[in-house]
Order: sequence, then structure tokens, then C-alpha cells
Amino acid sequence: MGDRGSNINSIHRSSSRPQLDLSKAEIEANIDEDKYPTILLPNQSDHLSHLALDLGGSLIKLVYFSRHEDQSGNDRRMRSVKDRMGLPNRNRRTYRVLGGRLHFLMFETSKINECLDFIHSKKLHCGGSGWESHDYDDVADRNAIIKATGGGAYKFADLFKERLGVSLDKEDEMACMVAGANFLLKAIRHEAFTHMEGQKEFLQIDHNDLYPYLLVNIGSGVSIIKVDGDGKFERVSGTNVGGGTYWGLGRLLTKCQSFDELLELSQKGDNRNIDMLVGDIYGGMDYSKIGLSASTIASSFGKATSEKKELEDYRPEDISLSLLRMISYNIGQISHLNAMRFGLKRIFFGGFFIRGHAYTMDAISFAVHFWSKGAAQAMFLRHEGFLGALGAFMSYEKHGLDDLMVHQLVERFPMGAPYTGGKIHGPPLKDLDEKISWMEKFLQMGTEITAPVPMALPRTTGLGGFEVPLSKGSTLRSDASALNVGVLHLVPTLEVFPLLADPKMYEPNTIDISDHSELEYWLTILAEHLPDLVDKAVASEGGTDDAKRRGDAFARAFSAHLARLMEEPAAYGKLGLAKLLEMREECLREFHFVDAYISIKQRENEASLAVLPDLLMELDSLDEETRLLTLIEGVLAANIFDWGSRACVDLYHKGTIIEIYRMSRNKMQRPWQVDDFDAFKERMLGSGDKKPTPHRRALLFVDNSGADIVLGMLPLARELLRRGTEVVLVANSLPALNDVTAKELPDIVAEAAKHCDILRRAAESGGLLVDAMTNTLDSSKENLSTIPLMVVENGCGSPCIDLRQVSSELAAAANDADLIILEGMGRALHTNLNARFKCDTLKLAMVKNQRLAEILVKGNIYDCVCKYEPAN
Repeated sequence: MGDRGSNINSIHRSSSRPQLDLSKAEIEANIDEDKYPTILLPNQSDHLSHLALDLGGSLIKLVYFSRHEDQSGNDRRMRSVKDRMGLPNRNRRTYRVLGGRLHFLMFETSKINECLDFIHSKKLHCGGSGWESHDYDDVADRNAIIKATGGGAYKFADLFKERLGVSLDKEDEMACMVAGANFLLKAIRHEAFTHMEGQKEFLQIDHNDLYPYLLVNIGSGVSIIKVDGDGKFERVSGTNVGGGTYWGLGRLLTKCQSFDELLELSQKGDNRNIDMLVGDIYGGMDYSKIGLSASTIASSFGKATSEKKELEDYRPEDISLSLLRMISYNIGQISHLNAMRFGLKRIFFGGFFIRGHAYTMDAISFAVHFWSKGAAQAMFLRHEGFLGALGAFMSYEKHGLDDLMVHQLVERFPMGAPYTGGKIHGPPLKDLDEKISWMEKFLQMGTEITAPVPMALPRTTGLGGFEVPLSKGSTLRSDASALNVGVLHLVPTLEVFPLLADPKMYEPNTIDISDHSELEYWLTILAEHLPDLVDKAVASEGGTDDAKRRGDAFARAFSAHLARLMEEPAAYGKLGLAKLLEMREECLREFHFVDAYISIKQRENEASLAVLPDLLMELDSLDEETRLLTLIEGVLAANIFDWGSRACVDLYHKGTIIEIYRMSRNKMQRPWQVDDFDAFKERMLGSGDKKPTPHRRALLFVDNSGADIVLGMLPLARELLRRGTEVVLVANSLPALNDVTAKELPDIVAEAAKHCDILRRAAESGGLLVDAMTNTLDSSKENLSTIPLMVVENGCGSPCIDLRQVSSELAAAANDADLIILEGMGRALHTNLNARFKCDTLKLAMVKNQRLAEILVKGNIYDCVCKYEPAN
């Protein structure tokens, strides 16, 4: 593309496809373990394409969308919550975004038949997964088209027509690339990153301050594009010295047979053997007068002019590295000059030449930094290989991506994605059985793995029995540096929590695991916990042979994730502890383990509910001040029950749940490690004769099942109800360890309400009791029926919570809330300890990890945190 002239263009929106019929469209909420909210289109009958291709000379990039079958979750609880919060039971706004998943796949162009087979197997040429009810034939309608870009859109048009019965609608490469980049930079959090001296730093680009920027596409040649907005771009420069130059000269000089082989050679090269450096000219000295160090390259390949050597006397590795640096430095310099020309500071690089290769990114970054004197940065994109395919996808007139917000996208990394670690590892895995079979084959193949997870070099021992390749010294491995590409889940009902004091500055993670020793510690913790988790998961499915087989596959898969992160901490993008813990839960669900701790949770709930009446009687006998302290102590004591903590798992072998709870309460002694109880007490009870106004609505983010919810948080909720405060229990949408879910809470509340008039009336008012109880426990008590107790989903399935992505019903519940109570290590310590909110906030947790105690509260295991922060 290096010799193309400048042009101003915009992406063409084709109307040749059948369009979405949005009449009578409605959102159906879902609470199933791996279903996501979708838009129902009752009047949609035409075929709808969910597939786009970028057919390059070496690689085929494929982007396709899959939606999910509807499963209504519009139950009484949700209807009651919506009524209370003034939300209609139907969709409260029209989403153009279809709920589902956006998949990214790569195939080698030389193996195009694998790509065609995959498209056929998924019926993507017929409209894809979720539209099978149309009873499509093996070939699509004769008028069906697929959007495509790249030279292969012309070369393989007849093959697609012959094999799949579809026509390829060809889109302009440059327009697609710009559209894809714009989408990624606006919709994906931390999509962009810098790469200096082997270190990646992920950046959050403000989509309101994105334009203008420079996009440098390095293919065979180089195109430099100034992007001014959606559909507004101009090719302002370029060069014919690009990736084709590197590959062409490299092939002639080294006899390499592939581009990847040439890159691999550069890993072992030393350019000082062939490049002339400033020090070579000035006797090993710097040329400090003009700011050149002795190690600066004065002339690429310069030593070859003064040495009496033939080509065969030079190492191919040195030639490859010298060539790579020569081309990368020049591209970096030309890009910087164009950025100066237009006054731009943002330069994004992409294209086949980069391919996630560490040396290449380092060389370009060095050049931009050197010539700009540090004023500009070279930036790269995690999904840069898919810019063209994404742009082609967006060329459909109604593709559904225009209005996506960053909080509506969740990236997950299932096993079976064939593009991992910068390389293609065979065809995609199509179903669970194929995935399990591959996992069983995985270990047998040893280091000769040819599938989704890169295998290790021998000699190094990693987590879970996997071998982990490690970069030594200054050596950078291209496959280790390259980033994994996951599946983008489009969840239109996710919103930013409205009570965050400053959403732009909010960082959920308290622990910084970008430090390698910190990351290694947590990876080791997860690896050590894995056998016990597998046992629980298999037991939850009845211990069947099928469950054992899936459990073994899960163990191998998650161990491979851990090994990949040990090898390349940035493999899955910017990583926090919350994302790491969620990855474990997603991996369980991937192998169809819905709720690994279900039987344990049921058993602990029953045991706790049996002693709840006595606890409530004890609380009611106390004066107001003593009762409030006892309630907070009860929450902290009950928070000891956490199957995610190794220390707590060991406690389960030393007594029953009630014995452990009583022991924990007896050890409650103030002052706690973080102790703001007195400030919270003053806000609740006042001082002297001054009585404060009760809170209007409290959001209680609950943690574990059993004693934690029954003997800790429910009594606290009861106290707030007694004071006239509406209470909303906020729980996980999906299971995670022994955390209670929003689906389970109504049954727990119903059982507790049998013994408490306050809870019964509040639960009835909040729609948690399906049938109102006929017996009145104590009609003489104050009528509290107008103060509701409600339950909402938080929108996630992790022990932690990222408040940038919460359910729409939680966001709605927050609108009238003036008190937040975050409980548990995951939600109040691992995440959100430092988060600030617009309303009063209480963070309660028992620290059940020694390292966490030392870092966060400078204390010891089993220390308690009671952190109160008034409205910000």
C-alpha cells in the first residue's frame, strides 16, 4: 500500500443485506449461568449476516457474532424491583446492540479450506448460531452475501460461491481498517498499549478526546493515515519500505522460507556485528555534542562496506536483526515527522509487519521516542490484526456496534480460540466434547503442542504440571510477547455504577499484580487451590464419569491459563486480581460446571437458618448502641466463611459452621485493624439528644452463603429496615465459589422471614415472597409493610466486583440510595477498598490472607476492617 496516493474516504454502509426489523423489539433479561440479555425481534424473518472476513495474503481474519436463545428471567422478584424503582417491566430503552458474543478467529490463507469448513459447520453463511430455526439448507440463499476486505476477497470469490453459495461483498481495505480501529479505541477498555524495552503499559483512551490521531499500517508497504473522526480519514503519507521489504531482502540474504522464521532469527541476532555504530566511528566514544551515544546506529549494514567478508561470513541471525531495526527505525521516524506535520501526539501502529513481535514494537517505539525527544509515544492495539475484519463487519448498514459503550463489553478467554500467543494453533474447537478431547490430547503431545495454548520449553517447571517458558536476560520471545485475543461479550444491560464519585478515576483493583512477584504469588495461590476446587466441581455434578472427565479438562485448561500468565503477564490485556479470579469462574462455566459449591451452600444455609431465631432474640434484648456494635461484630465474624481462602478451608476441618461462627464472634475485640465504627455509629444513632435522619435506601453488597448472609448481613438488613431504611441486597448474577447469588436469596429470605415479622413484611413489600404468609407473628409490632427488602443482581459472576460494569437493575436501585455497605474480601478489599462514592459507605471484611493483611492493613490474618466514609 506504500505507493497509493492520498485520498479522503468514508466507510460504505451496504444496504444490500436484509435489514433488522426492530418493530416490537424488546429486551428479555436472563439470569441463567451462561446466558446474556438479548433483544427479541419478533418480526425479524430475513436472514441476517453475522460474519465478516479480511482475506490477506498470509492470514484470513474472521469476525462473527453469535447471539443466544432467549430464556426469560422476568420473575416476580424482578417485576417487583422494577415497580419499586419506577422502571417499566418491558425494556426501558431501545438498544441497537444485540446481546451476544463477538468472536475473533484467524486461519492461514494456505489452509483456506479449514476456514470454509468452520463457516459451514457454524452455518455462519446462513446467519449463524441462534437462527437455526429457519431450517437453512447446507448452502445459503443464492442472494446471500458476506462482507469481506483484502486481496483475497477478489481471489477467492469464486471459491466461496462454489463451497458456501455466498457472494463476497468487497469493502475498501483502508476504510475498514480505520473503522475497526475507531471501534476498538472507543469501545474496548485498555485496548491501546505502549511497548518499551519489553514492557507493556496499557492505556485508557478517552473516546471523547480520541481524534485526531495517526494510524500507521505496515503491510508490504506503509500507509500513514490521519483519522479525524468516524468515516473521516486521509492517507497523508507512506513509504514503499515496509514489511515486504523486510521479508524480501531477508529471504534473499538468509534463505529463510517464511516470515515467521525470519522473525525468529532476529531473536538470536546481534546487530553490532553488521551495523556501524557511532562508537565504531569515534573510537568507542559518544558523540555527545550532538547527543548521540556510542551505541546509536550510524549506518545500517555499514560494517559490510569495510570488512572483507562475503555474505556467508555473516550470521543470518545478525542480518535479520539489522534488517528489522533498519526498517522499523525508518518507519518510526517517518511516522513521527508526519505527526509533527499535523501537530499530533498519538500514533497507533498496526499491520502484518508487527504481529505482536516484541523486537519490532520495541524498535518502532525507540525510534518515535528518540526523534520526538520523548514528546510522542508509539502505541499498539491488542486486536490490531482484526482491524480490517471488524471494519468489514461494521460496513453492514445495521451491524449493531455503533452505540456500544465500553462498559457493555466483557472480554473472556475460552479454551479453543485458535489464535493464541500471536500464532495460529490449528482449527477452532467447535463444541465441548471436541474441547475436552483436545485437552486430553494436550498433555500427551508434550512440547509439540499445535493447539490454542503455547507450550513450554523443557527444563522449566510451571504451575499445575505445565512447563513454563521464561525469557532470560534481555531475550524477548515473539510468541511470549504477543497477546491473546478473546471473545467479546456484548451485554447491553451493563451500566456504570452511578454512585461512583469519579468514574473516570475509578480503579477497582486494590492489589497491583503488575509486579511479577505479586503476580507469581497469586498464581501460586490459585494453583494450590485448584485440586480442591476440582473435587467440589465434580461432586456438584454427582461424581459421574462425565463430570470427572470435564473436571480433569477444566484443571488442565485453567492450569494452562496460569502458565500463560506466568509466561506473559500481559497476555490477556491489563490484568487485575478481579479479572484473574473471574477467569477461574469463567473457565468452570466453560466446562459446564454451573455451581461447584451448591451442595455446600445449601448445607451451610440450613445450619445457619436453624440458629437464626435465637440470634434475633438475643439482638432484640440489647439496647440500641450495643445492638449496633453486635451486628457489625456479627457481620465480621460471619465473614470468616470463605471457601476461596485456604486458611478458612482448613478451619472447616476443626468444627461445625456454628462452632466456628461462635469462636469467631468470641474473638471480636476492638479496636480492629481498621476501625471507624464510632463514626458509623454517630451517623446511625447520633450523639446526645440529636437524632439523625435515617438513610433512605441502603445497598448491601453481600458475600458468602451460610452464616455470612444468614447470621451476618440479614440481621444488619433487619436493623436498617427497623429504622425505616429501604434495603436492597446486591448479590452475584452467577455463582462464584460459595458466594450467594441473587437467584438463591429469595428462598433464604423466605425461610428467615418465618421467624421474623420485620423481615416478613419487608420481603412481602419487596416481592421476595411468592405467596404472602397468612400467619402474623406479632400484630402489635409497628407496621413496616411499606419499607421493602429487595434483591438485585450485580451483573457479574466473580468473587470481586468491577463497578464500571453492573446490571441495569443495580444501577436503577442506586439512584435513590444514600448508604452502601460492601462486605467481604472480594468486594471490599481485593476490589473497592480505595473507591470513593457519592454517598455514605461502610466497608466490612475479615482479612483471611496473611499477605493481603500485611499489604492492605499492615496487620495479620483474621484482622478486621470496618472502614466508614461519609458522602464524598
